[in-house]
Amino acid sequence: MEFFSGHLAPILQALQQFELTPWKMVGFAGTLLFTSRWFVQLYYTRKYKRVVMPLAFWWLSVCGSVLLLAYFTVGKNDSVGIISNFFPVFVSVYNLIVHLRHRKHDIAGDATA
Repeated sequence: MEFFSGHLAPILQALQQFELTPWKMVGFAGTLLFTSRWFVQLYYTRKYKRVVMPLAFWWLSVCGSVLLLAYFTVGKNDSVGIISNFFPVFVSVYNLIVHLRHRKHDIAGDATA
């Protein structure tokens, strides 16, 4: 039992001293958006009974990644957070562009048919 109390004490102390700052709100918003994309993907996969990556997934990815990158760059200056969120921004933007181009091509193709 002493093992847990010794290791949990710093965590409990940090939680008691928690202070909500504007940059933490940016970080929490980014985390919420980035996490919610999986619920959107799960919803569409269950709805269509196959794996689906809807447009909303990519928008949530881009917005969440940008907010998290801003938080880790400006709000916290944390190199681990910056590196871990730098690559997903580019991948999400790329996939969003591909999705929008494909959608635009489908709409143009339907109009000419």
